[in-house]
Amino acid sequence: MIAGAKGAVGSTVAAAVAAMQKNPDVILPNLITRNSFVYLGPPENITVAGWDTQSAKLVDCIKNHGVLTDNLLKPLQKDLEKIPILPSPPKDLDLKGQVAHLTKDIQDFKKQHSNALPVMINLLPACTRCNLDTVKHVDDLYAEANPANFPDLAYVLAAIFSEIPVVNFSPNRLEIPVVVQKAVEHRIPISGRDGKTGQTYFKVVLASALKARSLYVDGWYSLNILGNADGKNLMDPDRAAGKVANKTELLDEILGYSVGERYHEPTHKVRIDYYPPRGDAKEAWDVVDFQGLFDLPMSLRLNILGRDSILAAPMVLDLARWMAALKMAGCSGSVPELGFYFKKPIGENPPLSFQDQVNRLQTLEKECDEKCLKL
Repeated sequence: MIAGAKGAVGSTVAAAVAAMQKNPDVILPNLITRNSFVYLGPPENITVAGWDTQSAKLVDCIKNHGVLTDNLLKPLQKDLEKIPILPSPPKDLDLKGQVAHLTKDIQDFKKQHSNALPVMINLLPACTRCNLDTVKHVDDLYAEANPANFPDLAYVLAAIFSEIPVVNFSPNRLEIPVVVQKAVEHRIPISGRDGKTGQTYFKVVLASALKARSLYVDGWYSLNILGNADGKNLMDPDRAAGKVANKTELLDEILGYSVGERYHEPTHKVRIDYYPPRGDAKEAWDVVDFQGLFDLPMSLRLNILGRDSILAAPMVLDLARWMAALKMAGCSGSVPELGFYFKKPIGENPPLSFQDQVNRLQTLEKECDEKCLKL
């Protein structure tokens, strides 16, 4: 179940599921979990449902996003038209009303797919940051949080109360204490935050490699240009603040020192620009200044010509399978072991370096298998 199902990523996930049902070999090679979690059934059994604010048909949204070419989309059109995507909750409802509205929708989805292992995927766009850490009870959250400013909360709470695992692929900070507490009480795993799809994925790999060689990073300049709705949304500085923080903070965490410390100011710069001609095909540049023996300077350049939704969609499918397996294994609360997938992994002591993230992922899979194969 996808919040934001008609967005660029959500609609690409829907297309990938439709394609996988027709010809698994087209999609499966891109899934890390394709040979994992046999107790869940094959990945091609995945189905999609969700919500969106857009009234246009899913197929028309896919055409507008320009992610898929006509020759890829046309064979899937009839299957895509069957996917149930409901309107987002009415805007005149308060948070409690929206949670109730979505809970009813979820129950209807569950009746239609009684044997499914549902997972909630949050793909809503970046919103302005708000601090709700001091809220201790759900009733207080209902009173303080405005769903117009933070619509994600309604979906997450409805999922938790419906005992459905949550993936927060968005940059919005959902893992506030009261939400995590409710996830634990309902024995529901929750993962996030902010899917690590392209530039930041390679940043983690390179930063981990430089640290492993004891090469000192003196500065790192990152530029992103993208022309999709996400890029346009991020031109609002208040909405971009969380995303930029997620992309920036991880470098110091991996390296173990503040990049720019000898200048007494940060020299890790992250810039995001909306550039309509790029559409969903984003481009990223990185300039990495580092030092070796005798503090002699060296530099590295990296240019990525990526496709935002094409990189994100298989991660969403993998995460859906992970969360279904984790719930089956009895896990609850934040899952830091899934840090491999996120810019800002939630939970205590998440793995930071690339190799640690891969190792923790492998260990977590073994733990899931040991528990689930006994059921």
